[in-house]
Amino acid sequence: MTEDRYSGLKQLGGNAKQPASPAEAVLERVPAMMNGKHAMVRFTCPEFTSLCPMTGQPDFAHIVIDYIPGEWLVESKSLKLFLTSYRNHGDFHEACTLQIADRLVELLSPVWLRIGAYWYPRGGIPIDVFWQTGTPPEGAWIPPQGVPGYRGRG
Repeated sequence: MTEDRYSGLKQLGGNAKQPASPAEAVLERVPAMMNGKHAMVRFTCPEFTSLCPMTGQPDFAHIVIDYIPGEWLVESKSLKLFLTSYRNHGDFHEACTLQIADRLVELLSPVWLRIGAYWYPRGGIPIDVFWQTGTPPEGAWIPPQGVPGYRGRG
């Protein structure tokens, strides 16, 4: 039975090639099996990189994705490959952040999702981008993301 739930996965358990761009990245999902519980799932990517669309210089961020699953969980290896595909992608901080959120919402139809993208300074100004789908369900434990305001991000 467990194998049936995971039989459609193409990247987990094998050598998956790094996607050249977020558009080429394949996000995969598995059944959540949460039994009606509103458990929050957190993914933290402290070394996210993308490219400035104007200069081609790298931009760095600490990204935290929190979500309460509906029927689906994102498969973590596919998420890792998706996030690292931004290393070749040029876009502004706000666009990268919202593209990640949009892809996850489209894939998962979560009960609730929020993303916090804590971008390191370029030109002396850090840009932090936050978005969520709405209000989390009553009674759900939603801990703070725990990323400090910019003071060297450490």
